[in-house]
Amino acid sequence: PRAPAGMGDVPEPCPQAPLAVLSKVELRVSCKHLLDRDTLNKSDPCVLLLMQSQGQWMEVDRSEVIKSNLNPVFAKIFTVDYYFEEVQKLRFEVYDSHGQAGVGTHDDDFLGGMECTVGQVRLGTPPGTPPWCPLPNRGLSQIVAQKRVTKPLFLKYGKFAGKSTITIISEEISGNNGYVELAFRAKKLDDKVSWVPGGHRAGWAGLCLILLPQDLFSKSDPFLEIYRIDDDRSEQLVYRTEVVKNNLSPIWEPFKVSLNSLCSCEEKRKLRCVVWDYDSRGKHDFIGEFFTTFEEMQKAMGENKVQWDCMNPKYKIKKRNYKNSGVVVLLDLKIHRVYSFLDYIMGGCQIHFTVAIDFTASNGDPRNSCSLHYINPYQPNEYLKALVAVGEICQDYDSDKKFSALGFGARIPPKYEVSHDFAINFNPDNDECEGIQGVVESYQSCLPKIQLYGPTNVAPIISKVARVAADEERTKEASQYFILLILTDGVVTDMADTREAIVRASYLPMSIIIVGVGNADFTDMQILDGDDGVLRSPKGEPVLRDIVQFVPFREFKNASPTALAKCVLAEVPKQVVEYYSYKAFPPRCPRPPTPDPSLGSPQ
Repeated sequence: PRAPAGMGDVPEPCPQAPLAVLSKVELRVSCKHLLDRDTLNKSDPCVLLLMQSQGQWMEVDRSEVIKSNLNPVFAKIFTVDYYFEEVQKLRFEVYDSHGQAGVGTHDDDFLGGMECTVGQVRLGTPPGTPPWCPLPNRGLSQIVAQKRVTKPLFLKYGKFAGKSTITIISEEISGNNGYVELAFRAKKLDDKVSWVPGGHRAGWAGLCLILLPQDLFSKSDPFLEIYRIDDDRSEQLVYRTEVVKNNLSPIWEPFKVSLNSLCSCEEKRKLRCVVWDYDSRGKHDFIGEFFTTFEEMQKAMGENKVQWDCMNPKYKIKKRNYKNSGVVVLLDLKIHRVYSFLDYIMGGCQIHFTVAIDFTASNGDPRNSCSLHYINPYQPNEYLKALVAVGEICQDYDSDKKFSALGFGARIPPKYEVSHDFAINFNPDNDECEGIQGVVESYQSCLPKIQLYGPTNVAPIISKVARVAADEERTKEASQYFILLILTDGVVTDMADTREAIVRASYLPMSIIIVGVGNADFTDMQILDGDDGVLRSPKGEPVLRDIVQFVPFREFKNASPTALAKCVLAEVPKQVVEYYSYKAFPPRCPRPPTPDPSLGSPQ
């Protein structure tokens, strides 16, 4: 979850929980007229993407290095989460790379920068922005809305980096997106050799022309580029393969691209594929091209292969017997679907809700109005408020509307021994209650029958729900996911066992929500919410997934019930998808709706 709002900020409805991801956004970057920092050749540019987090700029990704090119189109696609409600500050910095030394950060290597946000490009320079940001009073430009934004690059102290510009093209990725894995090769490509009179290749060093010996036996160094042709006939670079040296029949490494990037999830969208002969000075020689669609590419699935003639239009016009400049073959195509939370829900996955209530003595005597368990006929206590707020959301995803309700930390009849996982309806064979109202009634009826005691041990209940989830996992279907809501008034006393139980549970279809009730110091509970670091078992084993969300209820005393539910359930859709993706379980086929017998026949 994200950090709390700072002093003077408007408090968010849920300071600990993450904002729901509206979508993911892909950013493509290109530059023009970059400064030339090299003496012998042109600059070798690379783009760094930085994101501001808690006032600090952190590098999150970087592009490939493009050799000797002042007008680079980077193949790297940056993917960022887009939160509508939040200002997400980004910074793009362009540097001149130096071979194996990598990307430097010295002023001499800096080709320019531009600061922006995911939602908008900041063109002004409010207080605190770097001195090389654009000058004030230039307005705002919506990246997401405009899709394509071109802005000047700036050096330090607000100085323009010559005529350098950077272009950011954004595209939202739909939640239904998947990706495709492609494997290409080529056969009998044209041999492109650059000659100068006398059989030498020309190169510059300062102002002197140097003639370098050309290997008589060298062949083309081919690489492949794939472009998507958009509705406005513009071309977007989708992928650039590696260079295969000295080979007219190269086999390129398989690669993966999202269907959104490749074809905007439209099978019939036209694609342009271009084969080049690599040149270290950036002046690549055109070998040939072909056009295709993703629909046509899919013929390569299984044992089949698809091939295209690689055509050079100039040769086709000039040469009477011209056939092609080689053949490009798609050896294999694999489609990997990425499913969304709704895909699983609509496929019939049920959310099974279990509530566990703290009945330790620290809550106070339920007969006393100061007790956290006091039943006020005019107003629900904090336990009931949290239970109803979360349960009413979960019940919409459970067809039978039956919820398991457990208690811990109390002496229970008939022997009044301490139990840490008893059914509050006192039915050991069936701990389920009919709907949220059934849980409320069982809670109210059990209070006079038990003795509040202790300690606050929650590991037994986590393990109990985990055993049921483990049985579900064995079905190898996305049929049931378990949410355990733990309501407690203090820090757990079996922290080591709880950490161990959570690590085990992270491998199962379940999530854990812990709501701290009352005014206790819950600082130590934050360790269970793995947002400040990876939660580990006492033996050092990390959780597979972050499945715990902890929230103190006191932060929602004056908020609506929906604010608490939104906060504690914000991570659940992501956790559901993460689990089933890890297990490679697709959604089940949706079942046809069952007619409601209470409804009459249509008139």
